[in-house]
Amino acid sequence: MKWDEMRESDNVEDQRDGSDESSEPSNLSSSSGSMLGGLGAGGIAIAVIVGLIFKIDPTQLLNLVGGNNKPTPAPQALVKTPTKDRDSAFVKSVLGDTEDTWERIFKQQLKTNYQAPKLVLFDGSVNSACGSAKTSAGPFYCPADKKVYLDMGFFKYLEATAGNDADFARAYAIAHEVGHHIQNLRGTSGKVRQLKSSSSKAKANELSVRIELQADCLAGVWGHFTAQRGLISDQDITKALNTATQIGDDYLQKQSKRGHVTPESFTHGTSEQRVTWFKRGLSTGNIDQCDTFATSKL
Repeated sequence: MKWDEMRESDNVEDQRDGSDESSEPSNLSSSSGSMLGGLGAGGIAIAVIVGLIFKIDPTQLLNLVGGNNKPTPAPQALVKTPTKDRDSAFVKSVLGDTEDTWERIFKQQLKTNYQAPKLVLFDGSVNSACGSAKTSAGPFYCPADKKVYLDMGFFKYLEATAGNDADFARAYAIAHEVGHHIQNLRGTSGKVRQLKSSSSKAKANELSVRIELQADCLAGVWGHFTAQRGLISDQDITKALNTATQIGDDYLQKQSKRGHVTPESFTHGTSEQRVTWFKRGLSTGNIDQCDTFATSKL
């Protein structure tokens, strides 16, 4: 992945020096969906992706970054020491590429201007307009303040474990959260929150699946245009498609619940569904192809 050829964004807020690690997390309300075993589903997905690509047992990653509610802290050097070189440059570059890509898409396909989100780097814990969160929440988007939140200690741990080749997994996580921002800009996430407030638990979970699959598709749309410019290689795309089959709710529940799967509790979609929608965005580059709410078959 040629992230060093991407333009760096100016919309990154670095709060790592001033994080308050003593604050307790509140109920985090974000577009990223529910928590699984104390670890955000987005965070679990990244751990599983890296584990599969580099043949590392995903359960070890889950345990080390907060899975199964085990209080195993990340190494001090990886969480408390801000990294202001390669890691921050990577995040700024990926975010800058999403800005450039979505600005063109909004103008060409939606006939309007794109409003880029801010991305907040934090260390250990952070306060957002959606509540407070710690590293175990994984990357998340808060629609109330239109910001993506990312603990670089989490990504730094993945790099220390898997090496620099974890770049595409990290970039995908950012693109997925930017997808939630696009849903917020278009009013989709607000409508879904309103519908969920008056729905049964099963229906609310179904709505969560649809909004998460749409974010996967939107991440694929970003990947489509980035690949066209030669910034993402065929190998990156192959890795994404090969591992996307392993990041659905069915697979994650098998990892965190000892093989027990409860489809009615799915909030992000099955492996097959996530592959299907990511590929749809990746192959078409058309935002209209990401309407997961207009189909009865996901």
